[in-house]
Amino acid sequence: MCLGIPGRVVELVDGFADQLALVDVQGAQRRVNVGMLDEPPREGAWILIHMGFAMEVIDEEEAERALSGLELMGRPREVEEEPVRHA
Repeated sequence: MCLGIPGRVVELVDGFADQLALVDVQGAQRRVNVGMLDEPPREGAWILIHMGFAMEVIDEEEAERALSGLELMGRPREVEEEPVRHA
């Protein structure tokens, strides 16, 4: 088992729907390679991401367990924004 981050598919990237998806990972949207999956995930699906690649499609319960596990390891659920630094 690999350490993966759960994310929810927002949309498949036009022109690359079989390879790239825009995925929401705790409020931050990232492009994720979905080419290793048997078929492209549908919008709204949860996926497990490792190193920028979707490893598998998971259900919401599995996503919640993964997020809880990450919290136990010290990673907060909410993405904290960096403070603005003035020179």
